[in-house]
Amino acid sequence: MHHRWLPRFVTGRSIALPLALALGLGVSGTALAQAKPSAAPVLSSPLPAGAGGAPVAGVPSGSGAGYHSPNSPIAPLPQRTDVIPWSVLTDLTKKTTKDGILPVFSDAQKGMDKTTQRIQGFMMPLDAKATQTHFLLTSVPLTCSFCLPGGPESMVEVKAKTPVRYSMEPVVVEGKFTVLHNDQYGLYYRVVEAVPVK
Repeated sequence: MHHRWLPRFVTGRSIALPLALALGLGVSGTALAQAKPSAAPVLSSPLPAGAGGAPVAGVPSGSGAGYHSPNSPIAPLPQRTDVIPWSVLTDLTKKTTKDGILPVFSDAQKGMDKTTQRIQGFMMPLDAKATQTHFLLTSVPLTCSFCLPGGPESMVEVKAKTPVRYSMEPVVVEGKFTVLHNDQYGLYYRVVEAVPVK
C-alpha cells in the first residue's frame, strides 16, 4: 500500500524497510501518518552558505545528485574514465503524473539501456552482512544512517552475480545496466548480474 506521505521509493518489498529506516520512519510509519506536514524541513546538520535554507527554484526536495561536503572524512569519488559519470545519470528531467513523479531520460541515458556498463559509487547496504548481493550505489557517501544521499537519480540498484564486500570506500561494479521508466520502488537505474571490478 502506498501512503500519500511517503515517497514512492519507500513502498514495496525489499527496499521499503531499509529506506523507511533510513528516512527515520520506523517500521510501521505510524508516527509519520499521525504527523502534520510542516511548512519547511528543519535540517539537523549545518550546511555551507547557500546550500540550505529556501529550496532552489525548480529543484524539488529529495532530488538531485546529493551533496558531498568538503568537510567529509570520506573522500569524493576518484575520477575514472571506465565508468558512467554520475553527471550523466543525474542530468534528467522529471514529469509529474497522477501516479507519481517519473523520469524523462535523455538520449544518452536511453542509449545505455540493456548494455554492459560500469558504475562507481558508495555502497548503501540493504542487509547487515559483510558481503552484499543486493544493494544501492550512490553518488555521494552516506553521512548518517537516517539520511538518503540524494534523489533517485543519485542511486543505482545493484543485483550482484557474486557477493560484493561492503566498504566505505568507492565500489565499482560491472553488469547489465537498465533504465527504469516506472519502477515500483521509484528507482531510475538498475544493474543486474553485476560483478565487482578493481
